[in-house]
Amino acid sequence: MLSYRHAFHAGNHADVLKHFVQIQLHEYMNQKDTAYTYIDTHSGAGVYALDGGYAAKNAEYETGIGPLWERSDMPKQLADYVSLVKGLNPSGKMRYYPGSPYCADKAMREQDRLRLFELHPADAKILADNFRKVAEHAAAQGERPTARGKRVLVERGDGFHALKTLLPPPSRRALVLIDPPYEDKQDYRKVREALEDALGRFPTGIFAIWYPVLQRMESRQFADKLKRLAAKEWLNVTLTVSTPGPDGFGLHSSGMFILNPPYTLEPTLRQVMPYLVQVLGKDAGATFVIESGTQLTGSSTSRVGANGSARVPVGNARRASPTSGTGSLRLPGQAPAGTPGAAGAIGPRAPASTSSPRRTSGRPTGPSKPGSRRP
Repeated sequence: MLSYRHAFHAGNHADVLKHFVQIQLHEYMNQKDTAYTYIDTHSGAGVYALDGGYAAKNAEYETGIGPLWERSDMPKQLADYVSLVKGLNPSGKMRYYPGSPYCADKAMREQDRLRLFELHPADAKILADNFRKVAEHAAAQGERPTARGKRVLVERGDGFHALKTLLPPPSRRALVLIDPPYEDKQDYRKVREALEDALGRFPTGIFAIWYPVLQRMESRQFADKLKRLAAKEWLNVTLTVSTPGPDGFGLHSSGMFILNPPYTLEPTLRQVMPYLVQVLGKDAGATFVIESGTQLTGSSTSRVGANGSARVPVGNARRASPTSGTGSLRLPGQAPAGTPGAAGAIGPRAPASTSSPRRTSGRPTGPSKPGSRRP
C-alpha cells in the first residue's frame, strides 16, 4: 500500500532487531573475497530524521535506538550496530536513523553491489537523492570507485518482481532483505510466493524476512508457513517488548526469519537477545524466542535422527530457557502437556516438507532496570 511511510516508525524496537540482524548477515558475507549482491525489496527513504517530521510525531525511536544510545555495557555485536547509527550523527546527538539501504552501504565493500527498490514515489525520490548526495560527496573528496559497474542502483518499482530479474546474481552470492509494510494482508502471501520463486532460481541465497507479530491470523501463521519453504535451513527470532493490549493496537513484537542462515548468527542472537529484552522491555511480557531447523524434503513424514535412521517425535520436545534451562515445546499435532495420553501422542501426518526445530525463549536473568514493571 502506497499510504505507508516508514518514517513514522524509524528507530523503534522492530528496526533495532531488523538492522542488527541485517548487519550480522553482512559481516558474514564479507568474510569471503568474492563480491555479492544485496537486494532490498522495500527500501524506504534510506535515512530518517528523528527530531522532526513523521518520526517525531510518535517518537517510536524511544522504544528502540533511544534506550541504547548512551549504554556502555552492550555486547560487542550490538555495540557495532549502535556505532553505525552514531556514525550518521557526528554531533553525538541522536538526530538521524539509518534505514536498511544505509546500513547495507556502510557494512558492504566497494566490490559489492546494492540493488534497491521502493514503490512509494516520495520515498523512492528521497532514496535516490540520498545516494546521489553520497556519491557527490565522495567525488568531492577525491574518491574514485575501483570496481567496474555501478555499485548502487535505485529503482522505483516492485521489489518482488525484481527478484525474478536479479536472481541468480552473476557472482552466485546474494543477501536479500524483504520487509513490506504488511498493512495489506496480501503482503504475507506475496512474500511467501516471492520466496518460493526465488528459492527455485537461487536456492543458496540468504533471504532475510522481517515481519510484525500481530493478532491477525495471517501474522500468527506466517512463520510456520515460511518453515515449509524448500530451503536447507531456517532461523526465526522474535523480540517482544511489552504485553499486547486487549484491543491488539500497536506493535509490541516483531520477528526476523532467515532462510539459509549463517552458522554464526544463532550464537550471536543467544548473546544479544537477553540484553535487548532487559534494556527495551517495558513489562513482564517482554521476551524473545529463537527457533532454528533443518528442512527435510521428500515423501517421508518421519524425522531423521543423528545416525541417519528415521524416527518420529514423541513426547515433548525440550527447549532451553535463559532463566531456568527448562521448559517444553509442543510439536504440531501433539496434545498439550497434562492431557491424558499426551506423552507420545502424534498428530496428523506431516506435510512432505518438515523441519526439526530447536527453540530458545525467555527473559534475561539479573536485576530489572529502574522503572521496570517486571517482577
